[in-house]
Amino acid sequence: MANAMRVSERTLFRRLSAEGRSYQTIKDDLRRDMAVHLLGNSLSSIGDIAVQLGFSEPSAFHRAFRKWT
Repeated sequence: MANAMRVSERTLFRRLSAEGRSYQTIKDDLRRDMAVHLLGNSLSSIGDIAVQLGFSEPSAFHRAFRKWT
């Protein structure tokens, strides 16, 4: 993400911190929103959704989804 924004990683983390956010929080929020959408509007399996969201296995997705919701 820092490369795409053409800033150093440290600058990105500093700017996010100044806004009271973290990269991980933003990533989790995005994944949660995408998961809710895909689960409600898709015929894809849980395993397929997990892969689409970048999880290595469905159980990791399941644990994260329980944490988010």
